Amino acid sequence: MENSQDLDSNILVTNGLKKYYPIRGGFNPFSRGGKRFVKAVDDVSIKVPRGRTMAILGESGCGKTTLARALTLLSPPTAGEIIFDGQNITKGKVDYKKLYREMQMVFQDPDSSLDPRLKIRDSVAEPCKGLLGRDEAQINSLVLSSLAAVGLSSEQADRIPSHLSGGQKQRVAIARAIAPQPKLVILDEPTSALDASVQAQILNLLLDLQKNFNLTYIIITHNISVAEYLSDMLVVMYAGSVVEYGPSGSVISKPRHPYTITLIAFAPVPNPWKRNLLNTEIKGEVPSSINPPSGCKFHPRCPYAEKICSEQIPELREISPGQFVSCHFAEKTG
Repeated sequence: MENSQDLDSNILVTNGLKKYYPIRGGFNPFSRGGKRFVKAVDDVSIKVPRGRTMAILGESGCGKTTLARALTLLSPPTAGEIIFDGQNITKGKVDYKKLYREMQMVFQDPDSSLDPRLKIRDSVAEPCKGLLGRDEAQINSLVLSSLAAVGLSSEQADRIPSHLSGGQKQRVAIARAIAPQPKLVILDEPTSALDASVQAQILNLLLDLQKNFNLTYIIITHNISVAEYLSDMLVVMYAGSVVEYGPSGSVISKPRHPYTITLIAFAPVPNPWKRNLLNTEIKGEVPSSINPPSGCKFHPRCPYAEKICSEQIPELREISPGQFVSCHFAEKTG
C-alpha cells in the first residue's frame, strides 16, 4: 500500500497492473487445453509525479497504448490497481464523470477521433457539456478560450475537420482535452502523424499549456527525441513489461538495461558523424505476447544473458538514485 506522501506527490500510481485479452475461437492442434491470453500489459508499477511529464517509450506492440487505455479505464485492467489523485479507481463503483473531468486523453490520430460532421466548436464543447454541467454561454466561452490557448481562432471554430491541416486538427484534439480543465492528460503519439516542423510547434505548445494550466502529462511515444524534449521521467517498456524507469536525463544519458541501450543507440541522429551505426544489435524476434519466454522476456536476444535469466524474472531494482532496472546483470552494462 502506498503511503500518504507518495499519494500527495504522485497524481497517479499503478501497482502490478495487468491487461490480458482472452483468445477465443479458432483451432490450434498444438494447444493442450485451458484458456490462453494475449498479455498486452504485464505487471506494470509506475508513479507519475504531479505537474510533471512521464514518457512511456518502446517499439510498436510493446503495450504502450494498451497501458494508456487501461489507465483511463477505456480498457479496464485485468488485475492490479490504479490510484488516481488519491482514489483507487479499480475498486468499487467508479464516478466516471468525475474521473473524466480530471483525466483526459489525446488519441494518436485526430482524423479518427474527431467527428467529420461536427464543427470544431461542437467537438470541443461535447465533453464540456457532458462533464461540467455549465450553461451554453459558459461552455461557449470555455471552448473559445481553449481554442485560443492552442493557437486557433474563432473563425476556425466554425470549420469542420476536413477544412483544417493535420497540425490544426491535432491542436483541436488537444483543445478538446484541456477544455474540461483536467489535472492529467495522456497523449498517445501526439506528433507521429505530423511533419517535422509541425511536430516542433506541437511540442512547444504542450510545454506552454503545461505551464499555463498546471497539467501533468503522460506521453506515449516511440520517439526518443520527443521523450527527451518533453519528459521529466521515462519508462521503457518491452513485451508488456517495464524494463527501465527513472529520470529522463539519467536513463537517456546512461541507460542500464540492454534493450534501452540498443533502443537509444539506434535512435535517428541528424548528424551522420554522430550515428552509432552497428555498435549494438538486437538479434532475434520480438517475443510472443501469448507465450512469452520464461524468466526475463528479453533474455533470448540479450548479449549479457546467462542461465538465471531464463529461470527467474528480474525484479525492478534501483541501480542508481531514482533509476530502476529490471535486469540481473545491470552492473555489467554500466
